[in-house]
Amino acid sequence: MKSFRKLTIAIVAFITFAGVASATATKKDIVDTAVAAGSFNTLVTAVKAAGLVDVLKSKGPFTVFAPTDAAFAKLPKGTLASLLKPENKAKLKAILTYHVLSGKVMAGDIKGKALTAKTVQGSTVAVDGKYGVKVNDAKVTAADIAATNGVIHVIDTVILPPSK
Repeated sequence: MKSFRKLTIAIVAFITFAGVASATATKKDIVDTAVAAGSFNTLVTAVKAAGLVDVLKSKGPFTVFAPTDAAFAKLPKGTLASLLKPENKAKLKAILTYHVLSGKVMAGDIKGKALTAKTVQGSTVAVDGKYGVKVNDAKVTAADIAATNGVIHVIDTVILPPSK
């Protein structure tokens, strides 16, 4: 009887801990989730420079295709430094909002499909879920990272909006 009681207490403790851990994991908005991940330092710096922090902390929901620091490193030398200058804020904002969809789109929503989606920037991106998930030429390397105001999909390349 004692071992059954200990097992019951252990199961209840585990379930309680698991519930708290999962609830805690989703109590961060998109910006805080990106900061906590540690692999989006460049993206967070760019979001701050573009004045988009408050937007990405708002209710949403949003779907963010988040380039990693390594993705930003693929840009031609000097591109990022140029974009972070105050006089290029509008261009930086356009690039960053091209990575954001209004609404919450999970990877399962597009599995096996190819479609276009309108970005917050106003242009469309090609989303291909037939063989993994790609957004334009960027490969989604991690999907469905939940945030309180949407979802993050990690991409390996910075995608650029079409020239207007």
